Amino acid sequence: MINKVSRNAMRLERHKRIRNTVSGTNDRPRLSVFRSNANISAQIIDDTKGVTLASASTLESGLKIKNGGNVEAAKIIGAEIAKRAKDVNVKKVVFDRSGYLYHGRVKALAEAARENGLEF
Repeated sequence: MINKVSRNAMRLERHKRIRNTVSGTNDRPRLSVFRSNANISAQIIDDTKGVTLASASTLESGLKIKNGGNVEAAKIIGAEIAKRAKDVNVKKVVFDRSGYLYHGRVKALAEAARENGLEF
């Protein structure tokens, strides 16, 4: 019988490989994306200090997102994380897609963050 490795396990392996080279510094923190079937979230992380500088998620009640698992919600989160990055004086980041394909919701979040002033 063939044992099939789950998609999430393969994603975590890709994420480990990516994290060997991608690291957030004080000058360019890391913009990390996590998506589930129902929600999406993003964090700006300074890996040298181990501190989250800003975060945004569809689970926040203040954003009033009805469905957190679609491209429109990802665009809202991308714009919100860019706005919060400006509040903590972050202009340039390193994008960490966390092993997900740069496609769909991850791409929408990244493009919305770029349109609202983040550089990566």
